Amino acid sequence: MSDDKTVVQSSVAEGGKDGGRPGRRAPLIIATAAIVAAIGVTAAVGLGSPAGDTPGAASPAVAEVSGGSDNTKAATVLDRPFAKPDLVLTDTKGRTFDLREQTKGKPTLLYFGYTHCPDVCPLTMSNIAIARKQLPQADQDKLQVVFVTTDPERDTAAELGKWLPAAGDPSFTGLTGDFSVIQAGARSIGIGIDPPKKEKDGSVVSMHGAQVIAFSPTTDQGYVLYGEDTTADQYAADLPKLIKGENP
Repeated sequence: MSDDKTVVQSSVAEGGKDGGRPGRRAPLIIATAAIVAAIGVTAAVGLGSPAGDTPGAASPAVAEVSGGSDNTKAATVLDRPFAKPDLVLTDTKGRTFDLREQTKGKPTLLYFGYTHCPDVCPLTMSNIAIARKQLPQADQDKLQVVFVTTDPERDTAAELGKWLPAAGDPSFTGLTGDFSVIQAGARSIGIGIDPPKKEKDGSVVSMHGAQVIAFSPTTDQGYVLYGEDTTADQYAADLPKLIKGENP
């Protein structure tokens, strides 16, 4: 494990046959954002190492987080937020979806995952869906939740259209498209994803960053980061502020 306490790298290796069982899990966190915050300094944070990068090399997407004393919060507020990825993909209806244009000025939660994920992806979508339902209807209508597949070969528009309402909520937007485009978009916000890998036993293993990034409706920048352990209650506590573009 790295001794550099200022680096955050959270990714999961998940495998399983279709509808199958969890495969192996890679080390999830080199140093959590909570540890960084507890140090009380401004730190550079790389959120996931893209596939093929030299071990130990800095990620091309870097954000800054402020130090602070409250390490009980799920949210990490970034001092230097990410620009929204320039992604033009296909939604569950087979229509072109321009992420920047169609979520402009709207509070947006963005997550990269896949439908055959045995645990982290459906749990993340479920937690956000539970939290969303606790909002007033007007705020529910404002919130955009976008799920971008990391396994587009299997996750067709139709497959996403069946899985996402069950795992999360019918209001969520599912996107698929060319893997290289998706991978580049994820890297632009510091999330590393690898092409799904088929094992000798027939199981499929996929490595992907497990972060949810919240984009402000006032700036359209990704200014808040959530890890895979964020609960529905924690999302519920933060969503009212995120919808206003405020720090949680």
